[in-house]
Amino acid sequence: MRVNNQIWKIAQKFQTAEIIDIQTYGNGNINQTFLVTLSSTESFILQRINQQVFSQPKSVIDNMCRVVEHIQAKVTHNLLKRNWQIPNVLLTLEGENHVIDQDNSIWRGISFINDCQCFDTVQNPQHAQEIGYALGLFHTLISDLNIDQLTDTLPGFHITPQYLQHYYQVLAKTQVKSCPEVKYCQDFINQRATQIDILEKAKARRELPLRPIHGDPKVNNIMINCQSGEAIAMIDLDTVKPGLIHYDIGDCLRSLANPLGEETQAWQEVEFNLSLAKAMLAGYLDVARNFLTEYDYFYLYDCIRLIAFELGLRFLSDYLAGNIYFKTNYPEHNLQRALVQFQLAASIEAQATPIRQIIAQLK
Repeated sequence: MRVNNQIWKIAQKFQTAEIIDIQTYGNGNINQTFLVTLSSTESFILQRINQQVFSQPKSVIDNMCRVVEHIQAKVTHNLLKRNWQIPNVLLTLEGENHVIDQDNSIWRGISFINDCQCFDTVQNPQHAQEIGYALGLFHTLISDLNIDQLTDTLPGFHITPQYLQHYYQVLAKTQVKSCPEVKYCQDFINQRATQIDILEKAKARRELPLRPIHGDPKVNNIMINCQSGEAIAMIDLDTVKPGLIHYDIGDCLRSLANPLGEETQAWQEVEFNLSLAKAMLAGYLDVARNFLTEYDYFYLYDCIRLIAFELGLRFLSDYLAGNIYFKTNYPEHNLQRALVQFQLAASIEAQATPIRQIIAQLK
C-alpha cells in the first residue's frame, strides 16, 4: 500500500539514513503500523498510537521505555540460555521518544527484530512451550521492576467484576433481542456471576500482588527465530502496566489452547486443548518458577477459567450495546465471538480436575 508524504516526513525525523521504502505492516487492529526500509538495508517500525484506545499515548511510550531499559540491564548482567531480543524505542534526531504530527497524533519508532517470525495460531506443542517460555522469561525479567514507575494506561483492564457491572448497565438500557444464542449467553453469565471476583478478592487480601504485566500475551506477540524455532522476543508492549500475572497467563492460555480460534463459526466444537496448555505451562514454569508463590499456583486454574469467561462477557456486552468497541464484519459477529469464549470456558470447567493435576505435576 502506498503511503503519503506526511508519513515519509515523520519517518525521516527518526533517521539520518536515506529511506527507500515504507509499507503498511502487520494485521493489528489498534495502532497504524508501517515498516520503514533504509538504504543501509536496516529497517524500523513506525507506529501511530490509537488515542481512542490509549488516552495517555505519551504514558504508553514512557512505560515501554522503562520496561525496555529494565530488561536491557537485566539481560546485560545475567547469562540467559538464549539471545533474548528487546524492541527498542527509537529517539528522534532531536532526542525525543515520539513525534507529534499536524493532527496532534503521536508517532513512535521501534527497532525491527530480524530473522524471526510470529504466528497467529499455535503450530504444535513445541511452539506452545516456546510461547510459555517467552512469557515466563518476560515476567521474570520485569518481576523486580517497581510498579510505581509504570502508569496504568488501561484502568479497569481485566477487572472482571467491572465488566459484569458494565454488562448489567447495558442490559438496563437495551431492548435485548430474543434468540436462543443470546439466552444461552445470559444463562451462562447468571450461573457464574457470583464466582467472578475470585482474583480480585485474592488481590484485596494481598495473596496476589500487583506486578508488571505484558497485558496482551497472545500467540502472535511472541517472535520465533526462523532458524532455531526458539522464542526470542515479546513485542507489542503498549499494554505493559501493573496487574496480576494471572491475567497474562490466563489470556495466553485462552488464545493458545483453543485450536479453532476465537473467530470460528463452529462454536459448539470449541475445546480447551490440554496438551497445548500443558506444554505452555511447562515452558512458563521452566523459567518463572523461582519467583512464584504458593498463592500464585493456587489461583492458576481460576485465571485460566476466568479470562475466557471475561472476554465472552465483553463480546456479549458490546453486541448488546450495538458493536461500538470491537471491530465487526457482520451484525452478529460479537455474539458469535461470545459463544466461542463461553464454550471455551465451559470446556475448561469440564476439565478442571486434569488441569489442576497438570499444575500440580509441573509445580
